[in-house]
Amino acid sequence: MRARQLIDGASFGPDALRVIIQAFEAAWTEIAPNFGADPEDIDNARFKLATALLSIANEDSRDVQVLKKAALQRMALDYRDTTPTYYELKRRGNNRPR
Repeated sequence: MRARQLIDGASFGPDALRVIIQAFEAAWTEIAPNFGADPEDIDNARFKLATALLSIANEDSRDVQVLKKAALQRMALDYRDTTPTYYELKRRGNNRPR
């Protein structure tokens, strides 16, 4: 719901918006199984995908597959940048008071 509201509220012409929506739906179809069945997890993932997509889309966006691939790459990079590494988690665990 939030994802679609974000996309629908974006400042793009009708042609670009149609391509963006198609790219979003194609990308979501590809990654949806990775997010389980929890509605909150799904909503958060869809919102992150929409944010990633809008960050790379422009008024000249016309190729659904190119836009989809770029959005998935952006989303993956965003997850990588915010997900702690094994060593960070291990270090945090060692710093816990006993």
